[in-house]
Amino acid sequence: MILPSASPVGWLLALAAAVTYGVSALAGSRFSPSQARFALMLAWVLHGASVAWGLLGQAPHFGFAPALSMTAWLVLIAYLVERQFFPQMRALWVLTLLGAVAVLLGVVFPGKPLHALSSPWLPLHLTLGIASYGLFAAAVVHAWLMTRAEKQIRLAADSPSGMPLLTLERLTFRFVTAGFVVLTATLIAGWFFGEVLYGRAWVWDHKSVFSVLSWITFGVLLIGRSRFGWRGRHAVNVLYAGAVLLLLAYVGSRFVIEVLLGKAGA
Repeated sequence: MILPSASPVGWLLALAAAVTYGVSALAGSRFSPSQARFALMLAWVLHGASVAWGLLGQAPHFGFAPALSMTAWLVLIAYLVERQFFPQMRALWVLTLLGAVAVLLGVVFPGKPLHALSSPWLPLHLTLGIASYGLFAAAVVHAWLMTRAEKQIRLAADSPSGMPLLTLERLTFRFVTAGFVVLTATLIAGWFFGEVLYGRAWVWDHKSVFSVLSWITFGVLLIGRSRFGWRGRHAVNVLYAGAVLLLLAYVGSRFVIEVLLGKAGA
């Protein structure tokens, strides 16, 4: 069951962002670097406006698809910042596709209405959770680029990302570390202040179980990296496993509730 779609303004912003992402990807090779950067920045701004309208518009909504849309938007922030330090980085088509799909999903499945919040601190808790999604998503993108770079090195070819393998590896684990810190703060807030935030104490539901399992997985990855020097395919596989568990925690559970079961409630 598809929930009622977003408002006409939300659709207009999302479609404009998706089209601009497409232009940025398809015409990127024909644009000058400054023009390509402007096109991507414009798409990112329109994407952000679409997300903001869904949260702050006349009928604010939030759910699994807006969470994915915000995650993609945050990953693009990381890419735009990194391009300032690593102009040779090449991952545009992947990120523009991710952004276009995510922003459209956000208006097709806008989620549940946001009524009066049970706590003024709840937006901060939601922001921490989405920030952890964004940081781990950025880590996954870098890990994917790192895997591709390793394959190209074995074939004696240039890295498809345009960045050195060791640089990609360092960036991947910096994002993992930052994401782990933010996820830890999110879980601590939910554990100790759940009753204040949501009107009920911590409950061991699907979201909680998958969140804790992902936290343990990422913690094992960081310990394995620092103590045993984990790297390469083994480390990447553990990262992917943790990312899947984290995705199932909120996005997966909300997808089942909102789409498969057709419920708009919390």
